[in-house]
Amino acid sequence: MIKVTVWNENRHEQKNPLVGEIYPNGIHGAIAAFLNEEGFDAGTATLDEPEHGLTDEVLNSTDVLIWWGHLAHHEVKDDIVQKVQQRVLDGMGLIVLHSGHFSKVFKTLMGTSCDLKWREADDKEILWVVAPHHPIVEGVGENIQLEKEEMYGEHFDIPAPDELIFTSWFEGGEVFRSGCTYSRGNGKIFYFRPGHETYPTYHNKEIQKVIINAVNWAAPVHRKRPIYGNAKPIENIKVKS
Repeated sequence: MIKVTVWNENRHEQKNPLVGEIYPNGIHGAIAAFLNEEGFDAGTATLDEPEHGLTDEVLNSTDVLIWWGHLAHHEVKDDIVQKVQQRVLDGMGLIVLHSGHFSKVFKTLMGTSCDLKWREADDKEILWVVAPHHPIVEGVGENIQLEKEEMYGEHFDIPAPDELIFTSWFEGGEVFRSGCTYSRGNGKIFYFRPGHETYPTYHNKEIQKVIINAVNWAAPVHRKRPIYGNAKPIENIKVKS
């Protein structure tokens, strides 16, 4: 069984009654609930828990970490970021959602600013599938339509994705690379754009399907990392005269 930890800073739910109404158990609780229904072993962790809920025991037992943050990226401790980075390099999958693009974790793994354009104006969003062969879009149609979402627009300052899975169009005319995969070390990363806290996006069955597929895709291949540094020959080297 794949062990998933859903991390959420859990601040909007405490500050904004509308967010609390949409997600009474928090964004993390909503995501963990549909993952558990799908048969995963999904738990949660939040910013204000000791070690942000990401103790060594939790991280070492996590196959796939899902990350949602917005207001408090700066409050995430650097030593926890380094631990998450190392776990990804060692093989843990990472799914970064929506405003998690600006998290310390994602920026550290990308090595860029990860900045973008944005607007809150109830834009309609159409996420177009541009990699129909990919397992992340198994069972998904040609597009996913969201009647209201926050706009994210290009240029999105990220490295070129290993694969681009979704491209979004917004009612205001912008486009955005909304589903991007990366490999880092032994680990796999998926960035997925939708999920502004004042919209019920994570209750949408098609969005849930993408996240479920992404968990299966990002789950680690259990093998040791390559050995680096000075290496002894695996065959005899003939002495050259």
